[in-house]
Amino acid sequence: MTELAVRHTGPWTPADVAAFLDHEAVPIRLAAVAPSGWPVILSLWFVRDGDSLVCATQRSASIVATLAAEGRCAFEVSVNDPPYRGVRGRATVSLEPDADLSILQRLIERYLGSADGTFATWLLGRETPEVAIRLTPTEIASWDYRRRMDPAR
Repeated sequence: MTELAVRHTGPWTPADVAAFLDHEAVPIRLAAVAPSGWPVILSLWFVRDGDSLVCATQRSASIVATLAAEGRCAFEVSVNDPPYRGVRGRATVSLEPDADLSILQRLIERYLGSADGTFATWLLGRETPEVAIRLTPTEIASWDYRRRMDPAR
């Protein structure tokens, strides 16, 4: 496991951040400014790939055009139930074809466990081309409210 090589703030070490991102199979919330000037936010599956966080979506998704025009985003990965903890940050974005569906396959394995189910088969069988969205973080902030939210305290 490599650590993300960026500026870190918050209570976690870079190794803690990397472990959290590798362990917690929750969607990433990605935010960007659309060509209209309005911010947009969406949730996507992600996998950590070295110093990057990688998502996939269909090439026709509006977020692809937004990110192609903007080249930057903000993100958050956090657990949904107490005690709350997670990471947020800023990143540069690159878009890459996922012609062999290798990124989508990794995402399916991470979030669904295998490609054997009906939903996984449907995702892998779509005709629309997939695009990998590669986020290269420039800064990451962690937070962890486990001690503060400990019921024994």
